[in-house]
Amino acid sequence: MDKWRMICCTALLSVGSAAVAQTNPKQQVSEVWIADQGNGTYRNPILYADYSDPDVVRVGEDYYMTASSFDAIPGLPILHSKDLVNWTIVGHALRRQPPFDHFSKTQHGNGVWAPSIRYHNGEYYIFWGDPDFGIYRVKSKDPTCEWEAPVLLESGKGLIDVCPFWDDDGRAYIAHAYAGSRAGIKSVIAVKRINADATHTLDEGVIVYDGHELDPTIEGPKFYKRNGYYYIFAPGGGVATGWQTVLRSKDIYGPYERRMVMHQGSTDINGPHQGGWVDTQTDEDWFIHFQDKGVYGRVVHLQPMAWKDGWPLIGTDKDGKGYGEPVQTFKKPDVGHTYPISTPAESDEFNDIHLGKQWQWQANPQATWSFCYPEKGVLRLYAQQVPEGSRNLYETPNVLMQKFPAPIFTATTKIEFAPHPDKLLGEKAGLVVMGRSYAALYVRKDEGGLSLVQGIADGAEKGNSEKETIITKLESGALYLRVQVGEGGLCRFYYSTDDTEYREAGVSFQAVEGHWIGAKVGLFCTRANTINDAGWLDVDWFRISPAH
Repeated sequence: MDKWRMICCTALLSVGSAAVAQTNPKQQVSEVWIADQGNGTYRNPILYADYSDPDVVRVGEDYYMTASSFDAIPGLPILHSKDLVNWTIVGHALRRQPPFDHFSKTQHGNGVWAPSIRYHNGEYYIFWGDPDFGIYRVKSKDPTCEWEAPVLLESGKGLIDVCPFWDDDGRAYIAHAYAGSRAGIKSVIAVKRINADATHTLDEGVIVYDGHELDPTIEGPKFYKRNGYYYIFAPGGGVATGWQTVLRSKDIYGPYERRMVMHQGSTDINGPHQGGWVDTQTDEDWFIHFQDKGVYGRVVHLQPMAWKDGWPLIGTDKDGKGYGEPVQTFKKPDVGHTYPISTPAESDEFNDIHLGKQWQWQANPQATWSFCYPEKGVLRLYAQQVPEGSRNLYETPNVLMQKFPAPIFTATTKIEFAPHPDKLLGEKAGLVVMGRSYAALYVRKDEGGLSLVQGIADGAEKGNSEKETIITKLESGALYLRVQVGEGGLCRFYYSTDDTEYREAGVSFQAVEGHWIGAKVGLFCTRANTINDAGWLDVDWFRISPAH
């Protein structure tokens, strides 16, 4: 590795090399969800986590995936695989989200919508639409390293789900959809010229398909060309209830023929919603898409795909209906080799100068929010004053979280809370399960000492405050906190002073999804008052394990 590459790849929280990620001994295989069944087959979902609107590209023997990140930072996760089944997180393409001041506050449901990843002229590109600000793209020569700063191709409202396409004659285009909430129209797909360097659009665009009659809420277009036909893959019918539509035409502006190529049919895989087509180096075709699983978010599935009479068929057509149905299990893609089982990062021992790549903040972070403290082997979260107007943790930027990784799991963390010695009260820190409503178990500085508190905010998205219950008084801020997540997202909280005997803390909580996302689990440290320094929470480790 040359000096520049080394500097680049150690500069970011999202640092990582795809090759290293596959063999790094610090990268533990999940104990709660593995798609690879070890016998040449896999099970869906390949990622039982909220990677909404996935798109995928192959370059040589490497596959890269990205997904919607909305307001979470770092954004635009980059996942890597050698076989389309075993994936690891190798970085992020978006360090801070523009406009920076706007996204310094929580912006649930806004930000990065439905990105597309492509490889063109030796560079990787990711395009996305921000429904409030316009069409962006980033690029990099190495997807595991630093990506260039975002470029705004066109400002505007309601321009979403953007996919680029470079034609054989060198002309470049994007296909995109419209968000009805901002644009006042939806259920149509447009094609628009961009310059070859993808720095700006060249015209106002042309609507090439109206889905109001056959494909209501058609969105998420992915643009391809094969055997002289232009193809647009796009889901219709809605996130939880729709199907996969494919459009094709000999002319990029149409008219486009239409065919439904995958439907839920008799399966329990609802949707199935948007994704991307990818081929293997052995000439197999596959399709990655998501399924809306409510509290667990939009989990990722892998489907076999075949071409027949110039049309793709996704999944399997067991009954000769002319369209595919999703598979639950299937043989793994033939990529010419067998690779070891790998899964995205979940647990973190906090022994490095970087956070694990699974962690994201609720807004653009500040340097004073946290400190990776390898000498102590902890992550130190400093108590940040809750911003003026924030009524609960849902509206508080400095909450550090990761996605639910499986339908059933346990999250346990070892912490030590050191509030500021000032007599002012109101500092608190601990564990949270976040969604439109949330529940937290935390240590709070009260008059006379520390208390263990359960806080539940029903309807947090509406600004409702927490209802707090004191569980017990504490002699020390050193504690183990745990949440067990059961089937359907039912959560039970526990605490321990020795990591051996755990006592239940408070009442059970039914986790709920967030705004366009699944529930998350994570950590926070806040204060209510203005002082000239901050207390802190030292997090020794955070571990995901099977149900206890």
